[in-house]
Amino acid sequence: MFGCKKTERERKIARMAALNDRLRETFWGGQIFMSQWVMNLPPKELQQVFTKVQNYDDFTAENNPHGERDFGKFRVGDNEVIWKIDYYDLRREFMSPDPSDPEVTQRVLTIMLADEY
Repeated sequence: MFGCKKTERERKIARMAALNDRLRETFWGGQIFMSQWVMNLPPKELQQVFTKVQNYDDFTAENNPHGERDFGKFRVGDNEVIWKIDYYDLRREFMSPDPSDPEVTQRVLTIMLADEY
C-alpha cells in the first residue's frame, strides 16, 4: 500500500520517543538530574513531581513539535515544573551522534522549576 512505509527519519523519531518514554516512566535508561530547588521541595511535593513526570502524557504540538516526547511542563503546588531530556555521547562531552541509538547515546532527564530554565 502506498504511504504506509515509514521513512528512516520517522523510524528514528519513533525509537527516540520510545526510549524517552522508558526513561521518563521508569527512570531507567539514562541519568536523572534535579535542580537544587526541586531537591529542596517538601517531600510530599517532591513525590508529586516524580509521579507527574512518570505519568506525563500532555504532549502537544507546542511542547512536542518533533514527536520525540522529550519535554513537559506541569504545576505542583505553587511551582511550575519542567522536565527535559537531552542526548549526549557516552562520555557526556558532546551531543549524541544518533539519539535513536542507545549504544551511542547517554540520555539525561533534568527536572527543574520553570523559573530556572
